[in-house]
Amino acid sequence: MELAYQKLEQNLIDLIKEEQMKLGYQKETIRLYYPADSLLRLLGKELSIEELQQELEWFGTHTEYLGTVTVSHKKDRFCLCIPPEGAVYVHERAPENPFLKEWITAVAVHGCTLEKLLEICEKYSDHTVVEKIKEGEFDVLIYFADQKPDAYYYCVKFEGSHVIYHRFTKEDYEEMGF
Repeated sequence: MELAYQKLEQNLIDLIKEEQMKLGYQKETIRLYYPADSLLRLLGKELSIEELQQELEWFGTHTEYLGTVTVSHKKDRFCLCIPPEGAVYVHERAPENPFLKEWITAVAVHGCTLEKLLEICEKYSDHTVVEKIKEGEFDVLIYFADQKPDAYYYCVKFEGSHVIYHRFTKEDYEEMGF
């Protein structure tokens, strides 16, 4: 399979694994929603919505690990529907990210602090980057310059004793222009 499709498949696996770590595993159909722009960045292609639908339909029948992924869209919002065998594969075969497991456990606890999150990050990387976000819905950006333990950008919001975070690809984060 072409590298761009491998990148998309890995992104789906990462999202499913994160969901399973947060909510627990179930042998179920999983629907993941993407704006067209995010999918185009993952694929590294410039396509019309109709062409993207066709590319994703091809991808859906050629995934290596997730089974037959069905695709639909409304305007520029796409739904990738992963069958139960994809959820099973991720649960049984996709390696757990120890950093993400510890991160999720920390943010689930009331009173989690930036210091606690940075302690976790620094346990897994000597290249943690932390930037204040001046405008927008998040307070701070955290990522790893060497992409280890992962390549995602973590946007964090502290709301009282709760922590909310979203993970973005670097390209999606840069496109948002925080």
